[in-house]
Amino acid sequence: MNSRSLTTTTKVTKTLKLGIAAVVQYRRTAALAFCLALCTLGLGITASAQGPTVTTFDAPGAGMGAQQGTYPQSVNEAGAITGWYTDLRFVNHGFVRNLGGTITTFDAPGAGTGAGRGTLAYSVSPAGVIAGYYQDANSVSHGFLRGSDGTFTTFDAPGAGTGAGQGTFADSINEAGEVTGNYADANFVRHGFVRVPDGSFTSFDAAGVGVGVVPNVNPAGAITGTYFDASNAHHGFVRAPDGTLTTFDALHAGTGNGQGTYPLSINPSAAVAGAYLDASSLYHGFLRAPDATLVTFDAPGAGTGTFQGTYAVSINPAGVVTGTYFDTKTAFHGFQRAPDGTVTTFDVPSAGTGFLQGTFALRNNAAGVITGYYVDSANVAHGFLRSG
Repeated sequence: MNSRSLTTTTKVTKTLKLGIAAVVQYRRTAALAFCLALCTLGLGITASAQGPTVTTFDAPGAGMGAQQGTYPQSVNEAGAITGWYTDLRFVNHGFVRNLGGTITTFDAPGAGTGAGRGTLAYSVSPAGVIAGYYQDANSVSHGFLRGSDGTFTTFDAPGAGTGAGQGTFADSINEAGEVTGNYADANFVRHGFVRVPDGSFTSFDAAGVGVGVVPNVNPAGAITGTYFDASNAHHGFVRAPDGTLTTFDALHAGTGNGQGTYPLSINPSAAVAGAYLDASSLYHGFLRAPDATLVTFDAPGAGTGTFQGTYAVSINPAGVVTGTYFDTKTAFHGFQRAPDGTVTTFDVPSAGTGFLQGTFALRNNAAGVITGYYVDSANVAHGFLRSG
């Protein structure tokens, strides 16, 4: 996903991964005017009703039109949040928000300035190093690292193609500085990669086919992700630090085009969280334990129609899973699932309630802080963090 190929059956999945942004790649009434004023002032809204605190924010320069706005993607253990924002011209720019609420925006060297191009920040390490990729003026993607001091390192995986829609897509960085992602070669075939701090690369494929998504690496270097077969059905894998690769499928996962198993996060214990799309194209959450035991679950209120249901996105060191569920109107809502199986749902104030509007929870850290974005009634995205 990211800039991965978009088919009719995987369109909603791409929206889930990138956060409606795209329209960029996807991803008000009185409330809109209020949000505009807050953005101008650099302020956020904090809501607390005898429970968790929700703080909303907009990156400076974020557009306030439909399919524009702020798209957080990751939060580290220190509470730093990274992601990107889409400006008035639909150009993407990276940002990092520190624990105190200060937001710094940035662009990778060489990032394109046309609509749909720019800088996409996906992951922030405990040390504050940010990994992501940028799209140049020719729509070729390149990986980058942004140090905590603001310095950039850009890179391309060996074998990455140099045509539009090809290149290197960095998704995740761990505390050891290992970066994982995938690259599209000259034939648009996807391959996974690991880049270590000295700049050397190891590429890999699952079951002899291209890797579709490599979204997360844990502190020990274990990787989870998805590969797709000749029918474009998706299957999960876990790659151990020694390179041993194990594939798996969630029970009842569909085998049709775009259906199947989508692992999205792996914690320090190698527990994996994600979603599967069944034969009816309905999403369900799953949790795969380190011993390979796999349980599935559905959030209360999740719809049962096509591309509705439960989409687990992140698992923290304590085994708490967070993600999103789609209701009967295909509006989305946040949830977290405790290790005992209890599911708590939540919505950010001012989140819209229409089709592909609502609260999209994307990442949780060891302290239980959840970040993501919400889409308001005007289809503008805003960042949030939920704590407590």
